[in-house]
Amino acid sequence: MRPVTIGTSGLDSVDLALAILRSPYGQVDTSNAYARGRSEAVLGEALRAVGAGTVIFSKADADPVTGVFDGDRVKRSFEESVTRLGVDRLPLYHLHDPYTITLAEAAAPGGAIEALVGLREQGLVDAIGIAAGPLDLVEEYVRTGAFDAVLTHNRYTLVDRGAAGLIAAARERGMLVFNAAPFGGGLLAGSTRSAGRYAYRPATPELLAYVGRLTALCREWTVPLPAAALHFSLTAPDVDSTVVGVSSAEQLANLDTLVAYPIPDGFFAAVAEL
Repeated sequence: MRPVTIGTSGLDSVDLALAILRSPYGQVDTSNAYARGRSEAVLGEALRAVGAGTVIFSKADADPVTGVFDGDRVKRSFEESVTRLGVDRLPLYHLHDPYTITLAEAAAPGGAIEALVGLREQGLVDAIGIAAGPLDLVEEYVRTGAFDAVLTHNRYTLVDRGAAGLIAAARERGMLVFNAAPFGGGLLAGSTRSAGRYAYRPATPELLAYVGRLTALCREWTVPLPAAALHFSLTAPDVDSTVVGVSSAEQLANLDTLVAYPIPDGFFAAVAEL
């Protein structure tokens, strides 16, 4: 498992897909619904040009029109994914954002979980995962024991340890842990577009005040805030891979810089004392 996985939720450019596949990271996360299927499609075009060498993870999504997310939909989603990507099988396929169904419906005969397990038993996927936002919901799926991996996002960052319990529950079951959005949707990346927002919603005054103190500490230690945010996840012992979204060649180049940035000994201890 590589420490960094490139996220492609907004990917719609073959040129950027080629750059991602030619980068040193070697792992890409996509989904059936990302960019309305365009993310998988351009990755498939790039794969045909570059050849094997990059591991692609994808996800099953509910029907975009009806919201149906039963076993048949999971199977169709998988067929759509592998067709777009131009592959026969996948190393990992997640159940993604199961918000239109209950866990009972997902676990029922003919449900989404049964279909995913069937894909694994047929050798069409090596592993199955659960990928979603709300922690209580994700932990319910983790506790079924059916899954090999979990992907959480925006909830285990330099300023938010909310997913710690979920990650511990996954680890108890020997699951792989993917930690996505280490920048909290952009606030910790210094993005002007995300100013005042964290995890897709307005940040609280308390959080913004803490980020201000954290930024000052980073200046004292000569550590860019985005590098601190990324390395918090990269050095977390229970995180197998950190998923970092890339939507431009500039972001990909910046990621190279952040990954290579040397974090001084004692920095995270100082963060813990804030």
